[in-house]
Amino acid sequence: MGKIEVKERKQCNLAYIEHFGPYDAIPFEKYFPQLYGYAKEEKVRPGFTPLGIYFSNPLNTFPTNCRSEIAITIIGKAKPRGKIKIKDLPAMTVAVIKHKDTADKFDETYKELTNWISENEYEQIGPMIEIYTKKPKTVGKETIIYAHIQAPVKKK
Repeated sequence: MGKIEVKERKQCNLAYIEHFGPYDAIPFEKYFPQLYGYAKEEKVRPGFTPLGIYFSNPLNTFPTNCRSEIAITIIGKAKPRGKIKIKDLPAMTVAVIKHKDTADKFDETYKELTNWISENEYEQIGPMIEIYTKKPKTVGKETIIYAHIQAPVKKK
């Protein structure tokens, strides 16, 4: 079992691209360069750790209807352009678990986090957030994902 902590997440501004479709088919390799290029063009400072916000539960949502936002934090004023939108991610209390494993083990990490939330008298009050702390690494035929998975929570 991974260590799960409850933390206070600070407010931040995001530049993001909205995506509809299966979560395992999100073109991160396309979106992240677009977002970092946009930040450079807008002359705003990007954060070091990109993230994804996942609004749909893939266990009960048809894959093509799953909605996510692939984002980077930004410091400075920027305007939306094309597919890139801007928004404020408010401060919030989150339950956090670290994932450093293969992509196919994400479900297990999520299950561990959601079980912990209900067993510790919290309730999830917003979409899951994945903070990507390192680039994925390919080992043999497996891809290792480094992420902090955050669930906005409040005490019951």
